Amino acid sequence: MTVGHELEKITDLKLLHNHMTIDLVDPFVSFGTDEGRGLVRRIRGEILKEVAAGDSAGIIFTYLWNFQTEFDSKYIQEISEIFESKGGEVCLVELEADIETRLERNRTEHRLTHKPSKKDFERSEGYLLNAEAKARNNSLEGEIANENYIRIKNIDVEPSEAAKIIKERFKL
Repeated sequence: MTVGHELEKITDLKLLHNHMTIDLVDPFVSFGTDEGRGLVRRIRGEILKEVAAGDSAGIIFTYLWNFQTEFDSKYIQEISEIFESKGGEVCLVELEADIETRLERNRTEHRLTHKPSKKDFERSEGYLLNAEAKARNNSLEGEIANENYIRIKNIDVEPSEAAKIIKERFKL
């Protein structure tokens, strides 16, 4: 999300980070349920369809991809098809950071401002640790076979620098 905000500042793209929909839905239907996750996906899908059909420059979309499940890979393909079916180009950016760095970032003022559910540290950090233990959140070498793909180890890279790398790589 933080890199997405920086990229939004230097491009004509708008950011839809994953918690914008999670935090919208969660007070009504827990995101921890199949129903909650389904509602989040439907809302995201409608937003992405409208953007793809419109005349905007595009959108920055963030997502925690579990590479161990075919479900997540199919979801990324479905999202890509929304844009590709309208002649759009999809660029995949994978950011990689170790769990210690992610836990530290989870408590930053920027993240807490833009992701209200992160304020419940016990729940939020439990989710991160659970996702780390049960999922593979980074791809294996060669696993993403998209020519419009870049992987950035952003442990020691400032968000603004990562955004510049992305902008230059994809000529945004």
